[in-house]
Amino acid sequence: MFKPSFITDEVSQDLHEVGEFAKSFNLDAIEIRTILDKGFPEILSEKNVLKRFLQDNGLKVCAIASPTFKCDIDSAVEYEKHLNIFRSAVELAAQVDTRLVRAFTFWKKGRYEDFKKRIIEKFGKMVDMAEEHGVTIIVENEPSTFVGNGRILADFINSLGARCVRALWDPGNELMDEEGEEPYPTGFNYVRELIAHVHIKDGVKKGSEVRFLKVGDGQAKIEENLRALKEMMYEGYVSLETHWRVMKNIEESLLKTPGGKEFSSGAYAASYVSMQGLLEVISKIG
Repeated sequence: MFKPSFITDEVSQDLHEVGEFAKSFNLDAIEIRTILDKGFPEILSEKNVLKRFLQDNGLKVCAIASPTFKCDIDSAVEYEKHLNIFRSAVELAAQVDTRLVRAFTFWKKGRYEDFKKRIIEKFGKMVDMAEEHGVTIIVENEPSTFVGNGRILADFINSLGARCVRALWDPGNELMDEEGEEPYPTGFNYVRELIAHVHIKDGVKKGSEVRFLKVGDGQAKIEENLRALKEMMYEGYVSLETHWRVMKNIEESLLKTPGGKEFSSGAYAASYVSMQGLLEVISKIG
């Protein structure tokens, strides 16, 4: 049976508050994106602080949510910068004893089919690094990038053909999919055999606008996804990625590249409510 976890900056940038949140729900793992107001590669300077925090709180790290390749595919400078981001994420993964490191597929600027060959080529150096260090690259379906839904994610991973690359499935992201792919059963069934990690957020779509909500109150078909994960005996983590605040809206730019103090403002209360919602859904499926 899968276990719930959460992305750190969806709760706080403060380690004490992150630990307090985990204890409130008897969680044994966190997913690191930004913490102590640092992302990658700067976060490496805090590796000893993080290791001590994990030990003191009885926590492990289920995944590293790096922003690798959330960048322009045509920029050589950004490409090298993001290879360094991935390198730092792999180093942190080794320090905190996790093997899952997230990556994306470059900002969308045209049809996936027209850029597919170039994306696969750009992944080459990263795949080599992952294989050398025993890391699994988990690629997320992210509508702002070329790989925006389950169908395309499955095609990309299968076409890449690297054993160290698997799927990070986010049914909530399907709400923003330009093709209108359903989070379940359509999207899920494309990637079900490829899933190595899961993100959980919920929301409603009205026209072209998506408004995020407490988990369980939206249209992302979270219960159906979790039930299917249980039936296929998925034993990984489902990480809460709230993307919602109780008293305010999160700016679009922060939703696109989340992290830091501004993004985490008001996050604790919203994630507390959303984690309650997630656990309620999990309790329904037994």
